Amino acid sequence: MTEYRMCKRCVMDTSDPEITFDKNGVCNHCHTYDRLVREHIVDGEAGRQRLEKLVADIKRAGQGKQYDCVIGVSGGVDSTYVAYLVKKLGLRPLALHLDNGWDSELAVKNIEETLKRLEIDLYTEVLDWEEFRDIQSAFLKASTPDSEIPTDHAIVAILGNMAAKLGVKYILIGNNVRTETHLPSAWSEGHFDWKYIRELHKRFGTRPLKTFPHFGFFTYYMRMITQKRIAILDYVHYTKKEALRVLQEELGWRYYGGKHYESIYTRFYQGYILPVKFGYDKRRCHLSSLICSGEMTREQALEELEIPTYSPSMQEEDREYVAKKLGFSDEEFNTVMNAPKRSYWDYPSYGHFMEQPIIQAMIPSVKKVMALFQ
Repeated sequence: MTEYRMCKRCVMDTSDPEITFDKNGVCNHCHTYDRLVREHIVDGEAGRQRLEKLVADIKRAGQGKQYDCVIGVSGGVDSTYVAYLVKKLGLRPLALHLDNGWDSELAVKNIEETLKRLEIDLYTEVLDWEEFRDIQSAFLKASTPDSEIPTDHAIVAILGNMAAKLGVKYILIGNNVRTETHLPSAWSEGHFDWKYIRELHKRFGTRPLKTFPHFGFFTYYMRMITQKRIAILDYVHYTKKEALRVLQEELGWRYYGGKHYESIYTRFYQGYILPVKFGYDKRRCHLSSLICSGEMTREQALEELEIPTYSPSMQEEDREYVAKKLGFSDEEFNTVMNAPKRSYWDYPSYGHFMEQPIIQAMIPSVKKVMALFQ
């Protein structure tokens, strides 16, 4: 059994089965954070100039079109702040929202209110609920710790599809280095891997997927060439505290209690299924990133980890609601919770293909070619 250890800089620990520590007790995730900051974050005058150039490029590419970029909105902090920022920069975005059947009432109100005040057009893609319920149930039955992957994959698909339809080159996303760098791959892997998603559904699903938004291997790489996904929050001094103040004071946005808790399923999955079944508390990732960015101290993060992920009474309400909505009886849901734990690598995927020695040998050359199109 692995000896329990926690990083001396952040709060990541050996609940990540692949975590490593240096001689000073600092984890690999903190080193990754430092590297990504060096590679992607540019502050001060250089950062201002880079942002100006980006905005000019987006406007130039969007000339003569109804929109010059597309953005995804979930109702959460990061995506809503992206909407606020791009409007402030004078861009003409189309906002896309994926309705997978789990939006909280507050998330819907946040989206409607903020986009109304920002005068941004909204397109909502509503998933076929019976199909999505089947694929989401399949992921739970597969017993892997990544049941949010179908939603994440579909979001990337609809953003790419809409950008292609509109002839828009730029997709601006809320992912950013400062607040989202400590997620272990063992906790969630295969977001872009349609083969993995398809194979899991074949094994554990019960109905064909006819309308589920997705993209395959070649489409993914072609869109890396023809479209640009920009993590625009890396181009500004983005902090959660300031973003919350701006959204609440200027856009009437209301807080919902946790990162990505704007979705009822996400709240239950991150706050109950992951910690209870797998021993993964995703707050460790989020808090660790904020420690490294200087937004909070390690002591504050440790204090937050001492309290429940969210109200135990609400967890029980969510447990009953989620099980019923997905069509599980209490006994079936308990079976899912007690099933042996699996991982991304236990199922067929493009990942297995990419791990072949001949493919690994080709990757550096492919990256050089791809870089020419960036």
